[in-house]
Amino acid sequence: MKKTFVSVFALVSLVLLVHPCWAAEKTPAGPSDVLTLTGHIANAQGKGIKEVKVEVFVDGKAVHLADELVTRDGGNFQIKLPFPQGSLPAAKVEMELSKPSYKSSGRIPVEHVLEDHKDAKGNVYFISHVDHVLHRAITPAFWIATLVLLGVYVLIALEVLHRTLAAMVGGALMLLISYTAGTFFPNYFILSFEDAIKAIDMNVIFLLMAMMIIVGVMKKTGVFQWLALKSFEAARGNIFALAAVLMFVTAVTSAFLDNVTTMLLITPVTIEISRALKVNPLSLMLPEVFASNVGGTATLIGDPPNIMIGSYAKLSFVDFGENLTLICLIGLGASILYYLWYFKKEYKKAVVGDVREMANKLREDYKITNMKLLNMSLIVLGVTIFLFIIHGALHMEPSVAALMGAGALLVLSRVNIVEMLEHEIEWPTLIFFMMLFVVVAGAEETGLIQVIADWVAEVSKGSLVIAVIMILWVSAIASAFIDNIPFTATMLPIVAYLNTVIPGAESGILWWSLALGACLGGNGTMIGASANVVTVGLAESMGHHISFMTYMRMAWWPMMITCALSMAWLLIVEI
Repeated sequence: MKKTFVSVFALVSLVLLVHPCWAAEKTPAGPSDVLTLTGHIANAQGKGIKEVKVEVFVDGKAVHLADELVTRDGGNFQIKLPFPQGSLPAAKVEMELSKPSYKSSGRIPVEHVLEDHKDAKGNVYFISHVDHVLHRAITPAFWIATLVLLGVYVLIALEVLHRTLAAMVGGALMLLISYTAGTFFPNYFILSFEDAIKAIDMNVIFLLMAMMIIVGVMKKTGVFQWLALKSFEAARGNIFALAAVLMFVTAVTSAFLDNVTTMLLITPVTIEISRALKVNPLSLMLPEVFASNVGGTATLIGDPPNIMIGSYAKLSFVDFGENLTLICLIGLGASILYYLWYFKKEYKKAVVGDVREMANKLREDYKITNMKLLNMSLIVLGVTIFLFIIHGALHMEPSVAALMGAGALLVLSRVNIVEMLEHEIEWPTLIFFMMLFVVVAGAEETGLIQVIADWVAEVSKGSLVIAVIMILWVSAIASAFIDNIPFTATMLPIVAYLNTVIPGAESGILWWSLALGACLGGNGTMIGASANVVTVGLAESMGHHISFMTYMRMAWWPMMITCALSMAWLLIVEI
């Protein structure tokens, strides 16, 4: 028994002596040289790359570490290597970097090994730093991510699947491939679950959810229908004035509240007014939805693309107001003039009748139903907007202000929270956003976004003017046929990169190009923006069918006009 124990002990000792991990990590007896090797690994755009595998070689032999060394968030790493005393800096130290979807770096010599200090025990400490750029590789993961992203776009544009389902399937497919084929073949790995979760911008999700709650409570007061009634009274029976006032009211309301909800509430009133005037409801409804998108472009919270841009680029409510409000007012004025001209024959058919009698009739159906709740809602909304205005100075995310406003309004109004969560929050929209962030993150991780960004930078040849024009018009045309939300999500990292490589772009003008193109371009077709889809659906439920081409015929040219005005504004005023 004793001999057996001695044999086992000897065997274990032998294994430990020859085991490479132990051999690599042991500290030489007595004083030694210690090299602290640090580095920063970035992509071609200068953005740090995490989870890059770092292998170290000394005099051509690999240093085996107990734990795999990978870069942290931001692309940084640090390692301490012990050497026999006197061997540094003469020893040949090299490193090799590798990560799926990137080309291997090959052996990189570690140069400039400098003495740092010497301690009381005689150990001499050296330090060296390595910065390196890893370049993308076109791998199977790249093509899979590209096909999935395009597939999601096609399914959404052709309405084969609900947009939420299309995004969910796309995101789930990327993760499934990563954890099946990607487990055995690294070049098939697209995105980790942890990175997918980090890609979801919860500032956007919480801001949308909170604003839905605030609007949901305000709906109970009848204020939106009351605004439509007041618009009718202000027009005094003049249908041209009525159309202009309705557009203006819709635009202003949409700048501070959800434009989808605004159209949901104002459309029934508009149809009622158009029936009384005996005009085609489309002659009032379509200008309204157009105005809702123009007005929503003016503020951080007015349209989902702006919420996404503001969160990604850390732009404040004031930033949007200062740079977009005036051009949106100009665009709104041009839109009003265009539609008054376009529908003039229809407006001339209006049978006005007794304006006072009709106003009295509408007043019975569309009035403030809860004045106390309306007052509370306006106070809370005012405080929330004030917090939006100062959130940049407080370094506070806009969603915090919105969540506080929603919570305060729910407490004060005593509205049933379960009812609000079930009926007022558009969960399909929020889930769509979440899964869309995952799909775009997969495209970014595999290099697709970088390829597109490099192409735009190459075509623009470093010209800020060309970049502004390209981003505006590509965003506008694409957003007309693809929902502007997924398009904006795809463009965010591209614009962020262009801001770093095009002289003058640091002013943020490219963000305004994207916002104007995506929001105004969404006006071009019935599927370009969520408000369009909702309005068309509501009109059809009330017996007024709108075909794709009919909508496009009525909206395409004013969309082009507003985008052209925006381009002129950016080139003349902003540059």
